Amino acid sequence: MTTVTPPHAPPTARRSSRVPVVIVVGVVVVLALGGALLLRARSKVNDVALASTPKPVTAVEAQASTYRASRTFVGRLDPWVAASIGPQFVSAYVDTVLVRPGTVVKKGQVLATLDCRNANAAARAIEMQARALDAQQKALSDESTRVSSMLDGGFVSPNEAEQKSAMSASKEAELLAENAKLVGTSLEVGDCILRAPFDGDIATRTVDPGAFVRPGTALVSIVDRTTIRMTADVPETDFDHVAPGTKVTIHVYATGRDFSGVIARRAPAADPGTRTVHMEVDIPDPKKEIPVGTTGEVHVDVGDAEAATAIPLLAATVRGPKATFYALDGDIAHARTLVLLGETAGALYVKPTELAAGTRVVTEGRALLKDGDRVAAKLDDSPAPGASNGATP
Repeated sequence: MTTVTPPHAPPTARRSSRVPVVIVVGVVVVLALGGALLLRARSKVNDVALASTPKPVTAVEAQASTYRASRTFVGRLDPWVAASIGPQFVSAYVDTVLVRPGTVVKKGQVLATLDCRNANAAARAIEMQARALDAQQKALSDESTRVSSMLDGGFVSPNEAEQKSAMSASKEAELLAENAKLVGTSLEVGDCILRAPFDGDIATRTVDPGAFVRPGTALVSIVDRTTIRMTADVPETDFDHVAPGTKVTIHVYATGRDFSGVIARRAPAADPGTRTVHMEVDIPDPKKEIPVGTTGEVHVDVGDAEAATAIPLLAATVRGPKATFYALDGDIAHARTLVLLGETAGALYVKPTELAAGTRVVTEGRALLKDGDRVAAKLDDSPAPGASNGATP
């Protein structure tokens, strides 16, 4: 018996049988990947409300201190005396300038000279004319005396004697007029040599030799710094606080040094335009260490020192006389608004009955807080402003 072998299946039929398998495997892989991505996404979701988590902040402890009210006024450091040196009567070219800024000069020392040949020539001419008039007046006076002595003998008439006397008086008047002109010309000649009016230091030099100057033009300026005048204009409401004899502390910006002094004088009236009162403090400076024309501060203590609690300025928002800040009660932040005693050197001062020393106040992170929020506070151990007892602003 003969066995018949069936022919092999065609390639197309074999490929068709694999397609469903590939599709099923692909769907399974996609579903597995989708499930994995879903699980990963859900694992990143925070199911805890943000409002219930403590907010990280930095806090410091309020410090026991003392506070004394004060006033601070910005003023200017002026020399005891100052002068601008220049011609007052003549216009001329500058011949020499013998000093420069920083030169120490003595009273009467020559500072500069002007080319005053015209003034010298005019003074010389007037002097010669005055001498001629003086000689003529003497001759006429002697002649008048002789003529008057002849009246008793009848040798001359009274009219002739009176004329001689009148001529003598006229020449004397002309002589006095020339002498007056000579004095004025001598002032012009003296104006050509500029001298120091007092002992001091040269502050500025504004003109060099060869320049043409007129009356009122300053060539150099001189200041006396042996005593400095600290001048300031204070509001009229502080009139009683700047009475003469009041002790003050002066801070000089230029050198960074502090000086103690007393108010030497105070104006009796306020400026009608600015409603301020002028006051001055004298600072002896024999070594001439303070530059004049610079700026400084005058600190005046007002009233008596009182107990206070100090907090950093950065811990509060200040509006007018009140400050708003966050105080911690455990891990809860409470917003508080208190009336200030004052502010100085980066610290705010409140009454100890309203804020006890040791209370923690928020310094950093308070912008994100609301009253009653939970916080995770980090205590800042660095010294807070106003921490030392007895600190007086």
